[in-house]
Amino acid sequence: MSRWGMVIDLRKCVGCQTCTLACKVAHGLGPGITRCRVIEQESGTYPDVTRVNISLRCMHCADAECVKACPTGATTVRDDGIVTVNTDECMGCRYCSLVCPYQARSFLGSEKGYFPEKLTEWEKKRYAEHQVGTVEKCDFCADRIDSGLREGLNPGEDNDATPVCVTSCIGKALYFGDMDDPTSEVSMLVKKHSATVLKEELGTKPSIYYISRG
Repeated sequence: MSRWGMVIDLRKCVGCQTCTLACKVAHGLGPGITRCRVIEQESGTYPDVTRVNISLRCMHCADAECVKACPTGATTVRDDGIVTVNTDECMGCRYCSLVCPYQARSFLGSEKGYFPEKLTEWEKKRYAEHQVGTVEKCDFCADRIDSGLREGLNPGEDNDATPVCVTSCIGKALYFGDMDDPTSEVSMLVKKHSATVLKEELGTKPSIYYISRG
C-alpha cells in the first residue's frame, strides 16, 4: 500500500496563491472556505530582510490529533495515509479544528456566495455539493487519486491522478507521490535536501515535507 505525501520546495514558491485558487475552483469552495493557503513570513532587520512563502494545508498526520478528538469517528486516516472527513458523520462540533496544530480546517456555516443576494448558477451547483454545519479540509484530492488509480495512472506523475494544487503550481514548488517508495521523486527529494516537517516536536508525523531556503 502506498503512503501518499507531498514535498514543498520553499525556494521555488513565489506566493502567487495559484494553488489556493485552483483548489477553491476544483472543489467549489465558497467564501471563507480554504483547503490550502500560502502565508508569508519575514525575518531579519531592515534592510537585511528575508521573506519566505509557506504553502499550508492538512498535513495528513500518521498520528493525527484530529482523529483522536473527533467524537463521532467522522475523521479517519485511510490505509494510504490520507486523513479524510465523512461529512455524513460530522456533527460540526469543531473539536478537530481546536486540536489541529496546523489550523487546516474550515467550518461551513452557510452556502452564501460572494454576492449572497444572487448566487450564480455555478455557485448553486457547487455549493450544494457541501454540507452546511460540517468541517472541511484538504484530502489530497482523494477522488482524483482513487479514480486515477482505477485507470492505471500514477499519482504524482499523471496530472489526472494528482492533487490540483500540485498540477497548478506555476513555480513547480509542489511534489506529490508515494513516501514509502524509496525510488519515488518525493522520497528522493526528502533524502537529498534533508527536508523537514512543521512542528516535528509534536510527534504527529506529518506527510508533508519542506525543503528550506537554506
